[in-house]
Amino acid sequence: MFTRISSLLLLGLLAGCGRGDTVPEKAEIEGGEQIACAIGGSPAIKPVCALEREMGEDGLILTLHHPDGGFRRFAIATDGRGVITADGNEQAIITPVGASLVEVAVGGDRYQLPATIRQ
Repeated sequence: MFTRISSLLLLGLLAGCGRGDTVPEKAEIEGGEQIACAIGGSPAIKPVCALEREMGEDGLILTLHHPDGGFRRFAIATDGRGVITADGNEQAIITPVGASLVEVAVGGDRYQLPATIRQ
């Protein structure tokens, strides 16, 4: 009898695994703008990240939300550097990909952001 009850209990616990821990298809934040990104070294850039803008003491801060709940923060530099990391010490690599779009890469993550590109 004890074995049957413990087996049913174990089956019940296993059936509950995986519920509620799925990664959403895209990041959703109130008032956020969807942007294309590739997270964790993924080769495919998809519009699944959300961009949040806020004014900080030192200027504009961009928070990029990932579908898995992670995020990165960037600051808009006013000295001509463009986008820089706002926290951490990894350097952002910026590559123009169009007339009004740049790709910002940090670690294994890449983001395509709207930008004004000056020649």
